[in-house]
Amino acid sequence: MSDDPRIGFLKADVARFWAGLDDLAPAIRLRLVVQLREALGEVTDAALDGGMAAAKAEGWGLRRIGDHVGLSHETVRYRLARVPGEPNGLA
Repeated sequence: MSDDPRIGFLKADVARFWAGLDDLAPAIRLRLVVQLREALGEVTDAALDGGMAAAKAEGWGLRRIGDHVGLSHETVRYRLARVPGEPNGLA
């Protein structure tokens, strides 16, 4: 768990979102939670890729990046290859 207050703030927002769904039918609640999960996944994936690209630009190796983000160096290589502006990345 992070002790960074920004993470706690975001977690509290998600908890408030979830609490606000109490009066909705289960199907609607589940659909909204799935949509939230997908939206958060898109945002965090983009932030992770950007952070990895920044680390690589500062001279970090793929293994070091992978150690910091919990991914194999090959997964880091694959993800960086999809980042626009990266060598061998998307145009």
